[in-house]
Order: sequence, then structure tokens, then C-alpha cells
Amino acid sequence: MMIVVDLYRVISSWEGTLGLCVLPFGGYTFFTIEPPWRGNQRQISCIPPGEYQCKIRYSRRFGWCYHLTDVEGRSWILTHSGNVAGATDRGFKSHSLGCILFGEKRGRLWGQLAVLNSKKAMRNFMQLLDRNTFILRIHSPITSTLS
Repeated sequence: MMIVVDLYRVISSWEGTLGLCVLPFGGYTFFTIEPPWRGNQRQISCIPPGEYQCKIRYSRRFGWCYHLTDVEGRSWILTHSGNVAGATDRGFKSHSLGCILFGEKRGRLWGQLAVLNSKKAMRNFMQLLDRNTFILRIHSPITSTLS
């Protein structure tokens, strides 16, 4: 049986979309940050809520990470390390072109929402999933401050 991991998007603003990723075993939770929702536009928007199969993949830039497959209208959506995912055209910094960034903590960097201890969080996430393929179920944000 395939593992199902839930990502609950909590709040979305021009600073990014903050979430909680909950593993179905051991009570493990990670913070996530993605770009704000911008109609699924390539390189500036988070992906739509839904279920995505995630497969292990090696990236020259990020090392071992997970690749979300069959994302409508998008390609190369990965889970990887990074801290911020704001709307760059609104003056915020971003380490994501639509990908999901993981952290152990949430906080602020450069005056914007951020996830912290990201490299350690990604290592732990990969280790806990033991490089197995899994389903990522993404839930819509509870609150949005976009206008």
C-alpha cells in the first residue's frame, strides 16, 4: 500500500504559502513554503490542491529530492531545501519556482515568511520516507490575504 502524506496549506499571501506537511507515522510534521497561488502559472505559482505521486529523483542543483508527477500544466515540481517563496514581482525573495520547500521551523527572513533549517528538514524527510514513492495530498489554504 502506498504511503499518503498530507500537506495542509495554512495561509497564503504575497510572502508565500505556508503549510504543514504531516507524515502518517511517528507524528512527524514539517513546515513548508511555496509561492502564492497565481492561477497555476509556471514559475510564479504554487500548484493546485490535489493528489500527486512523488518519486525520488536526483537534481544537479538540489541533490536527492522528490518529483511530483502529473501536475497539470507544470513540470519539474520538486520538494527541496530553501527558505522563502514570495512573489518577486511584489518585492519579495524566492527560492522556489513553484516547488515545495521544507523546514523544521517557520519564521521570518528578509522581512518575509520563511521556513528554517531547511537542509536538515529535507534530509530528515527523505530519511523517514526511505526514498519510497508516495502520494502527496495537498489541501487548500485556510486563509488567504491575496487581493
